[in-house]
Amino acid sequence: MSTDHILPKRTYYTIFAILIVCTYLTWQVAYFDLGPLNTVVALGIAVFKAALVVLFFMHVRYATRLTWVVVIAGVFWLGILLVITMSDYLTRGWK
Repeated sequence: MSTDHILPKRTYYTIFAILIVCTYLTWQVAYFDLGPLNTVVALGIAVFKAALVVLFFMHVRYATRLTWVVVIAGVFWLGILLVITMSDYLTRGWK
């Protein structure tokens, strides 16, 4: 089993530190009353963290075009599922 890495270990530690800082930032934002923006800020940080994990820890940044197509197709499919879910939720007659 090969232990060669695409990037130096320092890069992995840096990305990990950024993820820890973003987790701390999310925790701190939860204590501020931003109104409806609390959810937006928390989801924005979560998307940023997910992108870092996918790009660096899953090595998608340095992968082939086919890998990029699979990742984009997965995000597209997630978007379809979210649109269908929200269209069902928002069209219900709540009484």
